[in-house]
Amino acid sequence: MSIERLLWEEDATGLAARVRGGDVSPGELVEAAIGRAERLAPQINPIAERLYERARTKAATVDRAAPFAGVPFAMKDIGAVVKGVPLHSGSRVPPFVADWSSTVFERAEAAGLVTIATTTTPEWGLRLVTETARFGITRNPWNPGHTTGGSSGGAAAAVAAGIVPVAHASDGGGSIRVPSACCGLVGLKTSRGRVPLTPYVTEGWHGFVVQHAVTRSVRDCASLLDVFAGPDGLAAYGQEKPATSFAQSAATRPGRLRIGVVHETPLGLPVDPEVRKAMDTAVALARDAGHAVEEIRLPIDGRAFLTDFARVVAGCSAGELRYLEGRQGRRLEGVLERQTRAIVRLGELLSGGEHTAALMRLDQAAIAIIRDTARFDAVFMPILAHPPVPVGGMDSKGVDLFLEEVLDKLHLTILLRIPSIFAKLLDQSFWFTPWTPIANVTGQPSIALPVHITATGLPLGIQATGRPGDEATLLSLAAEMEVASGWTKRRAPIDVP
Repeated sequence: MSIERLLWEEDATGLAARVRGGDVSPGELVEAAIGRAERLAPQINPIAERLYERARTKAATVDRAAPFAGVPFAMKDIGAVVKGVPLHSGSRVPPFVADWSSTVFERAEAAGLVTIATTTTPEWGLRLVTETARFGITRNPWNPGHTTGGSSGGAAAAVAAGIVPVAHASDGGGSIRVPSACCGLVGLKTSRGRVPLTPYVTEGWHGFVVQHAVTRSVRDCASLLDVFAGPDGLAAYGQEKPATSFAQSAATRPGRLRIGVVHETPLGLPVDPEVRKAMDTAVALARDAGHAVEEIRLPIDGRAFLTDFARVVAGCSAGELRYLEGRQGRRLEGVLERQTRAIVRLGELLSGGEHTAALMRLDQAAIAIIRDTARFDAVFMPILAHPPVPVGGMDSKGVDLFLEEVLDKLHLTILLRIPSIFAKLLDQSFWFTPWTPIANVTGQPSIALPVHITATGLPLGIQATGRPGDEATLLSLAAEMEVASGWTKRRAPIDVP
C-alpha cells in the first residue's frame, strides 16, 4: 500500500499506531500530505498558509511515543495562532502575526501532530459557507460544485479530501457542525470552556465560540479532546476533566439512553425532504440500539431567539472592527466584504443597552432549554435545512443583491430598524442553518454525525446535543452509531489514490 493510500484510508489514531509500530515514518506521512494538498488545492482550495518546511522540520524531531506521533494536521485561520504565521481570519484586513502560539496549538504539537497548513475560513467566521474575497471559494471534495459549509470549511475540505485525517476547527454558531454535515465528518462542538481559547482571547462572542476539531472517526474526536481539553491559567472559566478519559468513553457502550428528537425549524422556513431522511436514519440507529426516543419541541420562540443571536454577533463584529482599527491606526471598513460590512454596521446601529438586553434574553432562553431537555441524555436536531448548496448559493441575487448594494453604498443600515426588512435579512442569514446557534447560546456540547448520503451523493449529517459538560455520553452514543452505520468507510470520491 502506498503512503498516500495509507493517509487516505486511516484515521489519525490508526496512523499514529503505524508510526509507533515502525510501518511508516512521520516524514513519509508529512510528504504524502503535502503532495496531496498541492495536487488538490486547485480543485478544492482549502489552504490559507502553507507551513511545509516547518512541518518537515517538526516531522524529523517528533516524539514517536506521543499519542498522535507524526500525524499530519492543519490549523484553522481564525481564533488560534501559530507563532510567526499570519492569521488572516479569512479577511483582506492586514493579518496578525504573533510571537507566541495558542494553547490549543501547543497541545497539538506536544501530542505529536505535525501542522502542514492553516485552512480557509469565511471573513471573521461570519458566514456558514467558505467563500471569500481574500482566498476565493473552498469547494466540497464530494462535489466541487457545492459548498463545504463554514466557517471551518477549509478544515473540513482538507479532512474529507484525505489531505489530513484531523484538523483544528472552531464553532460560534455552527462552524464545526455545518462543514462536518456538508463533508461527511464527525465534528464536536464542545461545552463552553472545555478547550481554552487563550492567549489569543479568554472568550469569543460572550462565550458562544468554542474550538476543537473535525475528524473522520469518533475515536479521533475523543482522543483529540483528551489532548486539547483541560484548564489554563489565563482562561476566564473552564470545565473539569472527567474521571474517565474521553477516549475511554468513546470505547464504552452507553447503555440504554433517553433521546429527544426536534424536527421543528426555528424560523418556520422550508426544509428539504432529505433532512427528514437523515433524521429518520439517526432515529432508526438509536432505536435499533435499544434507546428510548421521544419527539419534543424546544421551549423558545425561534425567530426571537435568532434575532437576538444575530444582534449579539453583529455587536461583537462591530467591536472587532473598532479594535482592529485602533490597533492599526486607520479605517478598515472599506476593506471588508459587503456582507461583513453590513453586519458591522448593524452592530454599530444597536445601543449598548440593546446588545445587553439581547444577551439577557438569550441567557434566559438557554436556561429554559437546559432545564427542559435535562431529562434526555441527547437531543437529535438537524444541522442543515437543505443538502450542501451549490457554491455561491448563499449569495444574494437579482433584486435582493441590487437593494443590498444600494443600502451599502448609501450607508442606509438604519433601514434594518424596520421589522420587515430585518426579518428578511434574518431569513437570508439562517435559512440554510437555523438550528446550530442553539447549542452555542446554551453552551452545551453538540456533535455532528454523518449519518446520511443524499440521492445526489452529498453528505448530510445531523447533530446530537448533550447536557452541559457531558461530551462523554455523546461520544459513547456517537461511537455506537458509527459502528452500526459504517460511516468511517465512506470517502469523498476525489483523486482516490
